[in-house]
Amino acid sequence: MSTNILEVQDLTKTFPGVKALDNVNFKVKKGEIHCLCGENGAGKSTLMNVVSGVYPHDSYTGKVIFHGKETRYKTVKDSEKDRLAIIHQELALSPYLPIFENIFLGHIKTKAGIIHWDRLIIDSRPYLKRVGLDEDPETIVSKLGVGKQQLVEIAKALSKNVELLILDEPTSSLNDDESDKLLDLILELKKEGITCIMISHKLNEVLKIADTITILRDGMSIDSYDTTETEVTEDLIIKGMVGRDMTHRFPEKTAVVGETIMEVEDWTVFHPEYHSRKVVDNVSFNLKKGEILAFCGPMGAGRTELMMSLFGKAYGSASTGTLKIRGQEHDFKNPMEAIRNGLGYVSEDRKDLGLILIQDVKTNISNSSLSKLSRFGVVNKDQEIIEAENYRKSLNIKTPGIEQMVRNLSGGNQQKVVLSRCLLADPEIFIVDEPTRGIDVGAKYEIYTILNDLAAQGKSIIMISSELPEAIGMADRIYVMNEGEIRGVLDRDEASQEKIMQIALRSR
Repeated sequence: MSTNILEVQDLTKTFPGVKALDNVNFKVKKGEIHCLCGENGAGKSTLMNVVSGVYPHDSYTGKVIFHGKETRYKTVKDSEKDRLAIIHQELALSPYLPIFENIFLGHIKTKAGIIHWDRLIIDSRPYLKRVGLDEDPETIVSKLGVGKQQLVEIAKALSKNVELLILDEPTSSLNDDESDKLLDLILELKKEGITCIMISHKLNEVLKIADTITILRDGMSIDSYDTTETEVTEDLIIKGMVGRDMTHRFPEKTAVVGETIMEVEDWTVFHPEYHSRKVVDNVSFNLKKGEILAFCGPMGAGRTELMMSLFGKAYGSASTGTLKIRGQEHDFKNPMEAIRNGLGYVSEDRKDLGLILIQDVKTNISNSSLSKLSRFGVVNKDQEIIEAENYRKSLNIKTPGIEQMVRNLSGGNQQKVVLSRCLLADPEIFIVDEPTRGIDVGAKYEIYTILNDLAAQGKSIIMISSELPEAIGMADRIYVMNEGEIRGVLDRDEASQEKIMQIALRSR
């Protein structure tokens, strides 16, 4: 009898103009943790969507075999009946319902058509205990952080008596502590006999928990490694993902740092709802021409809030302090005023704040620069197409065309669209918040190269990053924040992960 709980044979899946999966073969052993790696657009999520019934049986060719039987799922409900569950990167929780309702949503048991709410609350507690979530089941989900919401999703899957659990980038929005707890939970689920498939770009996490690692590239299955038989390294995985060795994770910096272009003095930001609470407290820093300046610190340090408040008061009930650009003092009333005066901002949340997912690539690139592309209020459509095509080619955005809906692009290509929109506005100062979150090493390198090229052109860049190797590899200087304050600054040559953490966590 086969020890494989899941087998995919010769699977091909196409979308208009794109072959997302090309003759993929994939096997998962019962009771293992199987990690799936690949660049953005390699087909990882598409493969799992086929396996779980998101894409119905008649939309692909090839076979998906679960427990020795070919599946013919028409919907996700069909796969859940077979005790297979998928947790997507964008969590599928109802934010306005309590935890216990979310856990049983879609499979609430009734008696004579009546829901016994008290019984549901009681029944939810063992699942919350199992995932290590010490919260009142009646807590509204929107009141929880992303890490705890992720645990609610897993509790929801466990309530369906799941045998095979698929997790798509489960730690992409979590801090290090939350990620470690989630990985420990996955290891515990393995001990309980639950098979897990995890898609992840975080190779250190993959190597920590994987029994088997499968690599996809350009829609094709490249290699599978049993970690008990093969010494698997990050370099080996990266080579399989990108098709080449990546000896240097960061491009060589060629920019020459010049005079000071931006100065911030005594900047304080107050919470948008609790108006007396300081989120950023008396921060001062400067930025030079051609410089990449990184801001590091733990989650909640105030980095994003600081930059959003500088970008036309996009955050906070009020802010005080002085902002100077080229020696001239500014008080931007809104983001459009900041854009007109040479600032550009790329949000960490590309899906909710950076893109209009129901619009195409062309429109997303042009929508911050319509004044440049129009005359007498009428947009020059030809010029809009020319600009969008230029950025599609120069930034290597992988899309069948600029009319493609942005929601259909991979994460790395969505990020390039956001950068293109900012580039078209031609700011002197770029603020990029977590520019490589949720994208693979190959796409990261392309983003790093774009940022380095901008610095070489004399542009100045502020980069918020939670990945310390990224900050050290890219930045000329690193400001370290915690609890709304700047705790210290390090030059490129003296920066190390240990020093950054020591500065961030030392007492005031």
